[in-house]
Amino acid sequence: MQSKRMIAIAGQLSPKSRKKGFFSNISRYKFLYVLILPGLLYFIIFHYIPMYGVVIAFQDFKPFGGLEAMVLNPEWVGVKHFQEFFGSYYFGRLLENTLLISFYKLLFGFPLPIILALMLNEVVRARFKKIVQTISYLPHFLSWVIISGMVIALLSPTAGPINMIITALGGKPTAFMGEPGYFRSVVVASDVWASVGWGSIVYLAALAGINPALYESARIDGANRFRQMLHISLPGISNIISILFVLSAGNILNAGFEQVLLLYSPSVYSSGDIIDTYVYREGLLKNNFSYAAAIGMFKNVIGLLFLIVSNYVVKRMGREGVW
Repeated sequence: MQSKRMIAIAGQLSPKSRKKGFFSNISRYKFLYVLILPGLLYFIIFHYIPMYGVVIAFQDFKPFGGLEAMVLNPEWVGVKHFQEFFGSYYFGRLLENTLLISFYKLLFGFPLPIILALMLNEVVRARFKKIVQTISYLPHFLSWVIISGMVIALLSPTAGPINMIITALGGKPTAFMGEPGYFRSVVVASDVWASVGWGSIVYLAALAGINPALYESARIDGANRFRQMLHISLPGISNIISILFVLSAGNILNAGFEQVLLLYSPSVYSSGDIIDTYVYREGLLKNNFSYAAAIGMFKNVIGLLFLIVSNYVVKRMGREGVW
């Protein structure tokens, strides 16, 4: 009854009172707002302000045409660049490669951090747990330049240890990085290896917040460690899993630009060329900025749709969503 009365009073507050309360909260928690200020400025400067540049997707943008051609009197072409991309030979291949690589990364890369976190949560020896965590976290702090160099060296057909083992067992060396059939597997495996440890941190933090009394009660009732993991640990982090799944689904068309760019070559374009690498070649190498902007806008709109749909599905299942 009291909560309903408070809601009714809050609904009767005038906009002026709400505005005053907003600024009073800022004054009261000013140090907390100062802490979030760098992150807020980062998103405003590098994510929101550049959104204005999306207008060149509907123009015939000429970067060297002077101020009048770029700003004062640009040449508007409507959806010409979108139609050109949808009708191009590369559209189907790019969309297929991007979706497949992203789907494989989601299929294997999303559950593995959860499994790793659940397993580490069951480790009793703190020293062993810290060693495993350190080893699994380490690849996250290496740039893709270093990781790509390691992958290329490991899979080299002449001096790579993988091919040396294959040769020693009587097989023939395989150019993994030059074979379209192997490229997606290499990309997904290297991405999972680089991200699985770091991705488990959020789940470990969520597991640490579960009430220990639940585990004690389960032990008294005769539940073994696996049963405790299945019925206490996993449900305890289900909301975090659902939120991160929605965010991952929203990035379904972000197949890893830097990773693919460093690993692929023209010989594997048929299975490894994705939307981001095509945008890079068209926009920066060929100076076709309007066409590249249209492709990038298409990719972001599709990603937004995936985010909305996945959030709706998760909410319908009774789990926490992003909003």
